[in-house]
Amino acid sequence: MRSNPLLTSLLALLFGLPFVLLGLLAVGQYWRYPDLLPPTYALDLLSTLVSTDGDLLTGLLLSLILATTVSVLATGLGFWVARALSRSRHPNCWTTISYLPYALPPVLLAVLIQPLIIRLHLSGTLVGVGLGLLLITVPFCTLFFRSFWNQQATQYEQLSRTLGCSTAQTIWRVLVPLARPLLITCLFQTFLIAWFDFGLTNYLSVGKARTLTVQVYQFVGEANSRLAALASLLLLLPPALLLWLNQRAIVRRV
Repeated sequence: MRSNPLLTSLLALLFGLPFVLLGLLAVGQYWRYPDLLPPTYALDLLSTLVSTDGDLLTGLLLSLILATTVSVLATGLGFWVARALSRSRHPNCWTTISYLPYALPPVLLAVLIQPLIIRLHLSGTLVGVGLGLLLITVPFCTLFFRSFWNQQATQYEQLSRTLGCSTAQTIWRVLVPLARPLLITCLFQTFLIAWFDFGLTNYLSVGKARTLTVQVYQFVGEANSRLAALASLLLLLPPALLLWLNQRAIVRRV
C-alpha cells in the first residue's frame, strides 16, 4: 500500500509544529507581538539543563524514575489481578469495581487517600506519589488484561502444566510470550499516565517531589515562558521516543 506524500507531509507538519514552537520559545529572546519570529536567540538555558544542581535535570530524573517504576509495577500487578478476577465467582462484579477509581477526578482521589499517606509517613515523598498513581494505573491494567485471560489462555496454561512444566516455566515460557504484545502496549500506556499526571502528583508531593509536569505548571504560573517551553520539550521527548520505537516494532511485526 503506497502512502500519500501530501498526507504524510501534513501529518509530519502537525506533529512537528509543537516541537518547533516550543524550541523557538526556549531559545528566543524578547519575542513579542506582532513579531513573527524572535528577534534574538540564546542558548543560555542549556547551562541550566546540564548543571548538576538544576531543577530541570532533577525533575527529569524524578519523572523517569516515577513513571518507569509505576508502569512496571502496575503492568505486572494488573496482569495477575486480571487472572485472579477471571477465575473468581463473580468476575463481572469485580470488573465493575475496577472502574470505581475513574469515577473521581485524580485530585479528589488524592484528597481521599492523603490521610492514609500521612499515616504511613509518606507524605511529600516519591513513594507516596507512586502509591497514589498505582491506585489509578493498576485498575487500568486490570481492565486492559481482562480480555487476555479467556478460555484459550487457560487452556494453554493447563496444557503446559499437563506436559510437565513447572509454575515458573508456565509463566515465563508460555503466558508471558503469549501476552508480550499486550504487555508492551500496557507498559507504554501506563508510563504515559504516570508521566503526564499533574493533579495527583502535585497534591500528594506537597511541593517536594517536583516532577517535570509540576515544574511546567509552576513556570507557566510565573510567566517564565522560556523555562516553561524547555520543560515542556523535556516532557514531550520521552513519549515521542517511545511512540517511535513502538511504531518501529509494529512495522517490524507486520
